[in-house]
Amino acid sequence: MHKARLFMAINGSSPRAPYACDPAHSRGRLHPEPPSKSRSAFRRDCDRIIHSTAFRRLKHKTQVFVFDEGDHYRTRLTHTLEVAQVARALARALALDEDLAEALALAHDLGHPPFGHAGERALDECLKAVGGFDHNAQTLRAVTVLERRYPTFDGLNLTWETLEGLIKHNGPLTDREGRPLGRYRERKVPDTIRAYSRTQDLQLSRFPSVEAQVAAVADDIAYDAHDIDDGLRAALFSLDDIAAVALPGKIIGNVRAAYPDLDESRVVHEFIRRLIGLLIEDVIAETRRQLATLAPRSADEVRQADAPVAGFSPAIGEADRAIKAFLKPRMYRHARVMRVMDQAAGAIKNLFARYSAHPEDLPAEWREGLAGAEAPARARHIADFIAGMTDRYALAEHARLFGSTPELR
Repeated sequence: MHKARLFMAINGSSPRAPYACDPAHSRGRLHPEPPSKSRSAFRRDCDRIIHSTAFRRLKHKTQVFVFDEGDHYRTRLTHTLEVAQVARALARALALDEDLAEALALAHDLGHPPFGHAGERALDECLKAVGGFDHNAQTLRAVTVLERRYPTFDGLNLTWETLEGLIKHNGPLTDREGRPLGRYRERKVPDTIRAYSRTQDLQLSRFPSVEAQVAAVADDIAYDAHDIDDGLRAALFSLDDIAAVALPGKIIGNVRAAYPDLDESRVVHEFIRRLIGLLIEDVIAETRRQLATLAPRSADEVRQADAPVAGFSPAIGEADRAIKAFLKPRMYRHARVMRVMDQAAGAIKNLFARYSAHPEDLPAEWREGLAGAEAPARARHIADFIAGMTDRYALAEHARLFGSTPELR
């Protein structure tokens, strides 16, 4: 291979836009390491995430339906892989760094506890006195503290660009005066994030890279598509029900007009395929428009902007909100789903209370250092253990400690 091409292959230096992040000019890692001879810095982040324990556990963590519901529903892992696929497609079309977009997609849900948002709400209640539980902050803990694989540091020692994208993929966490924004306006930015940012400044008041922004939109696209697919499979609603929503109705109508004799299962797959394609193409077109207006000459100019550059057009943004408004009562708040999730949340609260009162019930490696720890540190440590559990392990622990456990179906 020609030397120039070899350099491009190793450093991820294929043609990219001036506003894309360049792995050859990364701000680096908290713990300095020699560069890889065969991988760019962001490709190395992807590989470390894929090989992490937290990533493997996503296979047995709930997305919407717990594992007892069936083998064909999405888990956190399959959701993550779908987000990564969409993120790479967006990054490729926009001449961004595909590896960075993929790394952010692969790691974005590492902090989720068992049983999805029900588990998160349960841990948040358990930790109310010590700042609550936030899955974004827990993701940061997972990749900077809880993964213990290397001889000289804890965590995965990911690049600055990956870390800032993980915690800011939905935008700045504070204004320039340090006041919390968005979801943190009513509850302060988690101590985990603030403490880490004091060690390695993640610029909490600025937007993240375009790669982080497209990874966040990829999450929205994957949610819309696969939650409709899973909801239909679970018979929580029908194809005619979702067709009452403007954009899905238009797509379904077009599919039925083109293939009038097509069986319903194929109509569903063609509808989902077309929906994903439409959403991706809209994000590409709108992001190109926003970038043309801003005309950033570097990734830092994107960070310093007053608004995000990646996202849906106004019309498709409205359609996205309409889909989510349909899914909330028909799926996420469906009585069948809520019954199972309430039982799961109760199991998580039981585990937290039991370990708090009887730390000797924790595995030996998780009992280390608890004896002299103050109450907030003890609570956070127990939450770290529970958050890392898979659904199955949480239920097995509940059965071991309480003699019985809910069936969750």
